[in-house]
Amino acid sequence: MGFLKRFFGSRASVQQLPAGTVTVDRHGHIVASTVSSTYPPSLLRDIGADVLALFREARAAQMPLAEISLQFGSLHITARELRGGAIIFLLPQTALLPTPTPSRP
Repeated sequence: MGFLKRFFGSRASVQQLPAGTVTVDRHGHIVASTVSSTYPPSLLRDIGADVLALFREARAAQMPLAEISLQFGSLHITARELRGGAIIFLLPQTALLPTPTPSRP
């Protein structure tokens, strides 16, 4: 963990990946969220701002998108445009793995 603090300062920490949905308006303000309240709202706002920027850039390039799907390591992000805002689905991929059960002879 020491080398992470050298790169990221005191902000470096191990965190659980967010799971749930976030709805943001056209200005990037969070309207509704089912993500745990233990997850920092500032990071949810950053995710929302980046998703809105992707939709804006696609529209400016005359390639409007209705939905985007991104895979970041073990976090899957799907977002749908909602009249300038967006609904963002956050799903850690580890949540999809079944719990192993011992086989019976």
